[in-house]
Amino acid sequence: MTYDAASPEAKALEPWQWPEEQWRKTVGRVSAGRRLAPETWPDGAKCAVALSFDSDHETSELRDGGQSTSRLSQGQYGPRQGIPRISGLLEKHAVSATFFVPAVSALLYPDEQRALVAGGHEIGIHGWIHERNTILPVEAERDLQMRAADTLEKVTGRRPVGIRTPSWDFSPNTLQITREMGLLYDSSLMADDDCYELLMDGERTGVVELPVEWIRDDAVYMDMNRWTGLRPYTSPEAVFNIFWREFQQAKAEGGLFQLTMHPDIIGHRSRIWILDELLTRIRAEKDVWFATHEQVVRYVGKDAGL
Repeated sequence: MTYDAASPEAKALEPWQWPEEQWRKTVGRVSAGRRLAPETWPDGAKCAVALSFDSDHETSELRDGGQSTSRLSQGQYGPRQGIPRISGLLEKHAVSATFFVPAVSALLYPDEQRALVAGGHEIGIHGWIHERNTILPVEAERDLQMRAADTLEKVTGRRPVGIRTPSWDFSPNTLQITREMGLLYDSSLMADDDCYELLMDGERTGVVELPVEWIRDDAVYMDMNRWTGLRPYTSPEAVFNIFWREFQQAKAEGGLFQLTMHPDIIGHRSRIWILDELLTRIRAEKDVWFATHEQVVRYVGKDAGL
């Protein structure tokens, strides 16, 4: 008798009652394949640095149907203050970065996206309205992801080649949709410090994962929502120390250092120094390659024959 995980009988089982076939299938739907860690980086650099910013803006409130003027104004801080400070610092240090932008954010602030592209930065997909993929029917997820790509291309003049799912919420269908779209990479998963090829049902996909981690995300330390238990609990000095130590170890291993930041979080007056000081110290190292996520993925992919 063939086991059907979608059957009512299977769905009624508790996880500890699952047969081996079910938990193996769940783990194997999307998994980490071969590690893509080149022996050398461009120009003999000992470490690659890939900075990213999630330009969620008002979509963090809109995605849940929220209409709180207070929460919307919190998101508006990003385009009004955060993005100008961040883009100014990146220009000061001559660093290109990747901005993952929900389509709604791009439609609300098209000039922001065009200016970032003109400044040498990459724009990547970050959903339509920062939706949660795991609660969407596959047809809706596919439609939103494709419409988001179309919108970003229309706004910026360049079709995105990578995606970061909103809130890193990755459904069992996300990778298949990403493959259908011909995207080069995803940056939502956490199986390694360095890039790796994604497998789907045990088969190679050719899609590169440029991994994230909550440790390297400013939001987990400094976000604020008055209606939940979410409160900033870590000082900017401590956040800087965590990021700096992550970089030092990445360089010692000859690997990749990736950061995820948010304009309405890192962009505040008392926090922007974290990014400035980090860039100042890393720049002083000299033997470091700063790159967009696309540039990193193309380099490791070429090195691996993808």
